[in-house]
Amino acid sequence: MPLPRTCRPAMLSLLACLPLSAAAQDFSKVEVKAAPLRGSTHLLTGAGGNIVASVGDDGTFIVDDQYAPLVPKIRAALAGIGGGDVRFVINTHWHGDHTGGNEALGKAGAVIVAHDNVRKRMGTDQFMAAFDRTVQASPAAALPVVTFAESVTLHLNGDTVRIVHAADAHTDGDSLVKFEQANVLHMGDTFFNGNYPFIDVGSGGSIDGLLAAVDAGLALADDATLVVPGHGKRSDRAGLAAYGKMLADYREAIAAMKAEGKSLEQVIGAKLTAGTDQAMGQGFIKPDQFVKFIYETSPTGN
Repeated sequence: MPLPRTCRPAMLSLLACLPLSAAAQDFSKVEVKAAPLRGSTHLLTGAGGNIVASVGDDGTFIVDDQYAPLVPKIRAALAGIGGGDVRFVINTHWHGDHTGGNEALGKAGAVIVAHDNVRKRMGTDQFMAAFDRTVQASPAAALPVVTFAESVTLHLNGDTVRIVHAADAHTDGDSLVKFEQANVLHMGDTFFNGNYPFIDVGSGGSIDGLLAAVDAGLALADDATLVVPGHGKRSDRAGLAAYGKMLADYREAIAAMKAEGKSLEQVIGAKLTAGTDQAMGQGFIKPDQFVKFIYETSPTGN
């Protein structure tokens, strides 16, 4: 299967190849690296969504697990920071670049935790209209075995880990994960740092839900919080707030044009995002796609 043009320049970046299945990618040169955050937590990067790992007396648990072929490299990175077998996996949402390691880790005994809708979507075939691709249902071993509707709390490695549902944001099953004592917040894909976000409209995502998720993250954070996006470099509360303001400004402008009866093509043609396209529009979500997501999910008014 040939790579889409948008993937060729940066095939192994965190963002460039999200639409592709793991089978279509070459992971041989991917390095999974670990960097300390605070307390028991570490940031693991490789290909796919950012991982936050906690290593301590209660064992090893991780937030998200990238792609299936990277599981051996993830395990090696965990061993390098004193980790052992993964005891818990928290999925921030259902997409394969965050859940690809579920099957192998689940078979090895890890307990997978996620929102109710993550299990529902992973358990059935899903069509991703934005990429014209059907994602087949995951095997049983990959499915979350502990699910929740609003929130759930884990008490591990001397930390209180709050997992909070963010409704209809990037998808309909997003979770924010806050390590209270470490003061580390994993936003999942409700926060793309340095790129326009993917709003998976077919999975229940929406611009208003995304804005609400950012507001929820800001409420969970303070000026000292280390904020981990689903993709991109580690940030902080100020960076999350700036991202939220950008989203809100574009949502207001696009909704206003939509309320005036302007078509999607007219709104795209207005180039409302021109001021940030160079900085934010170089990932796999291009400016026109970003505008389309907002147009499709914003109401006909401000």
